Amino acid sequence: MAEKLEYEFDLLVIGAGSGGVRAARMAAAAGARVAVAEDRYLGGTCVNVGCVPKKLYSYAAHFHDSFDDAAGFGWSLPGPATFDWSVLRDNKTSEIKRLNSIYQRMLNEAGVTLFNARATLKDAHTVCLTSAEGDTQVTAQKILLATGGWPWVPDFPGSEYALTSNQIFDLETFPERFLVLGGGYIAVEFASIFNGLGSETHLIYRGDLLLKGFDEEVRAFTRDEMSKKGVNLHFNTNVERIEPNGSAFNVHLTSGDILEVDAVLAATGRNANTQGLGLEMLGIHLENDGKVLVNEHYETSLPSILALGDLTKGPELTPVALAEAMQLVDIHFNKAAPRPLDYSTIPTAVFCHPNIGTVGLSEEAARKAFANIRVYRADFKAMKHTLSGSQERTLMKLIVDDATDVVVGAHMVGDEAGELIQGIAIAVRAGLTKQDFDRTIGIHPTGAEEFVTMRTPTRS
Repeated sequence: MAEKLEYEFDLLVIGAGSGGVRAARMAAAAGARVAVAEDRYLGGTCVNVGCVPKKLYSYAAHFHDSFDDAAGFGWSLPGPATFDWSVLRDNKTSEIKRLNSIYQRMLNEAGVTLFNARATLKDAHTVCLTSAEGDTQVTAQKILLATGGWPWVPDFPGSEYALTSNQIFDLETFPERFLVLGGGYIAVEFASIFNGLGSETHLIYRGDLLLKGFDEEVRAFTRDEMSKKGVNLHFNTNVERIEPNGSAFNVHLTSGDILEVDAVLAATGRNANTQGLGLEMLGIHLENDGKVLVNEHYETSLPSILALGDLTKGPELTPVALAEAMQLVDIHFNKAAPRPLDYSTIPTAVFCHPNIGTVGLSEEAARKAFANIRVYRADFKAMKHTLSGSQERTLMKLIVDDATDVVVGAHMVGDEAGELIQGIAIAVRAGLTKQDFDRTIGIHPTGAEEFVTMRTPTRS
């Protein structure tokens, strides 16, 4: 008679986002019996209401500029270009459904059991699954929390009328007048997107400059470029209340201004999505900001319960969750020693218009970290815009530790900045020196060659 196993699964993952699916597939490949519980959609925030649809909408918004730019190169359209929101929205939905099916197939092919159910922790090894078919319980040796983040909306009169990034992609009608509350990634991206699609767009931010935490020069440059493109920026102000006005809304600001708009997006941050998981009942420790506290093995205060991605400290980025998932599987199922991720050299992009790409330290952080630094900077009009007539400019910047000549930061604001910085990130991660950059032959004529032709420090 076969021996009865103590648990039904070796790993049960709660959440089928990027990190959860990667961990499930890799653990299954290592021979583990794996299940995933998901009550919403496969692929998580990134695929469904995050980076993927956002990038598609960003592409759509860029066509506005492209049509204008084409005239300087001899192209003309039969008439004024028109935009159909429903075509973009519905094509996006079809693409997301395709990606959902790919995630389903990947889990099936990996031999992972999928429960379409809401999961709640019952004890250190047991999860209660709630679905339309009723409640059931499953056991696992290890349980991984990978439920990501959830949009947070501040409490003010009329806040219930504000949309979040979960809803903004699927509006029934296109908002001709659009207001974004916030100053982070999501806020500046959607302000650029809806401005590019043709909305009269306002961005409201309580601080004096958007994108807190980024290089100060990058922040100021981005502010100026977004403003040139027509985004109405309101700093040092906030939303006091929102009042319905027919099919529109009157947004009262702390500055005393009243803006009439068709839609309000609250892009005011995301909290760890822990509600209803049952963490408090099991005494699992949380950080002061609500994040789940884990050690270098991704273990919570209850060692059989693991957590990764946006639930925990660290950059809230899809590639970070993927990397953490790989490391977690190595530790728990491939018996590898922990190899802490280097969070200091993780590149990131902001898909505002123009794009931002950055890796390593800002100038301000580098001045605190090193005795002396050198800053190399280029601010120019891209070759494309010499004929297009666009006033858009590009910023490129390298930060160098003077004592070692190592490039410790690279920043760009300009067309396809994310694509370009991905390559530069390899050099920064490898610890290459400014001399290595200088010895690299540029590709001419490209904007990218500026990163290897900046020879004279702008300041030290």
